[in-house]
Amino acid sequence: MFWQHICMVLAWVFLAQGATAQGISLLKPSVLGKARGSLFLASATLEDASQTGASLFAGRAGTGLFAPTLVPQPEAASRLTQTVTGTDVERIRYLIGMAESRRDGYDAVQHGATIKPAKRPTEMTLGEIYKWIRDTPRQPHAIGRYQFIPATLKRLVGTLALPPQTRFTPAVQDRLGDVLLSEAGLHDLRAARLSRGAFMNNLAKIRAGLPNDTGKSHYDGYAGNKASMTWSRFDVEMSKIFPS
Repeated sequence: MFWQHICMVLAWVFLAQGATAQGISLLKPSVLGKARGSLFLASATLEDASQTGASLFAGRAGTGLFAPTLVPQPEAASRLTQTVTGTDVERIRYLIGMAESRRDGYDAVQHGATIKPAKRPTEMTLGEIYKWIRDTPRQPHAIGRYQFIPATLKRLVGTLALPPQTRFTPAVQDRLGDVLLSEAGLHDLRAARLSRGAFMNNLAKIRAGLPNDTGKSHYDGYAGNKASMTWSRFDVEMSKIFPS
């Protein structure tokens, strides 16, 4: 019996060592990559946005409010900091402004904010906006023509390396918003690598005021969000910008 007990112990030790050596996991190593605990591919690129959507929010089935930030390849990342020009960009900006901030434009503040900034947003610096956000917790803080929420604003400002003393002018808001256009696949749309419909759905995942192809906001009912135009109207306007 004694030797049988010893043999059983040795067998368990051997199995345990084998399991450790093989790294038993519910997730494949290629999914985890080198960053332990990460559920997202470390090699995800901005081009992936054309398939999954460059979303500011996690999907309804997600466990978090915000989607993971995609990790761009160097050549894709460099495009984000470049100035995006062209009449197509200006027309998309106008369309987004109509959906998100039709009344106040660049000086818009989310209507649910009970404590508004002391100055117009376009007169504030980024540092002042951050202070307003810190000083007024537990209220919405979407701000500007493109209704940037705090986490997104901070990420975009970091992407463009803008200092806190930068004023939140219309030109600065456009630059920040254009990063999101790039993430949604604008360059791929221009190069015919992404369909107009897919780009529109990507925009809807970024802009709650725009509808997706179901005709509703991607965040319909969440925090009172709803699309401010129909998919048909959205498609008609986008077809004027990108006919093919």
